[in-house]
Amino acid sequence: MDETELYQFLAEHNIDYQRVEHPAVFTCAESEIHRPSLHAVSTKNLFLCNKKGQHFYLVVTACEKTINFDHLVQQLNVRKLKFGSEENLERLLGVTRGSVTIMGLVNDAEHQVELWVDAGIWNQETFLCHPLVNTATLIISKQSIQRFFDTTGHTLHLFGA
Repeated sequence: MDETELYQFLAEHNIDYQRVEHPAVFTCAESEIHRPSLHAVSTKNLFLCNKKGQHFYLVVTACEKTINFDHLVQQLNVRKLKFGSEENLERLLGVTRGSVTIMGLVNDAEHQVELWVDAGIWNQETFLCHPLVNTATLIISKQSIQRFFDTTGHTLHLFGA
């Protein structure tokens, strides 16, 4: 699914959002310059896998937070985590580096990617995320994100920071 098809999917499933266009951004620091000025979590998304590259994880936190990988390894119950390959990122989530987003789960029809969200941000009401490309940001409510997860069939797992 590409960006246009994502918008059709969101509309078909009554998932509300607002879209803001901006220049391409590849880091949280670049996103900060162009993101909307409102009280919302600007998400940082990491596409990870286990040591053998057989199990995949999408880990979501706030841009300003740092993830403790040792702690995350324990919570995910794996021996070691590493960044997933560009090939697997495109194959499973349909995005490239710099565009990793929770919206990519729409392309994971076989549910090969586990979703892990920082418990510290999940109590917020509004989130910012890319719509499969890094040239726009979606402003989306927690309720709409939950509906998205339910529609794609992805179970939300929470991890402590």
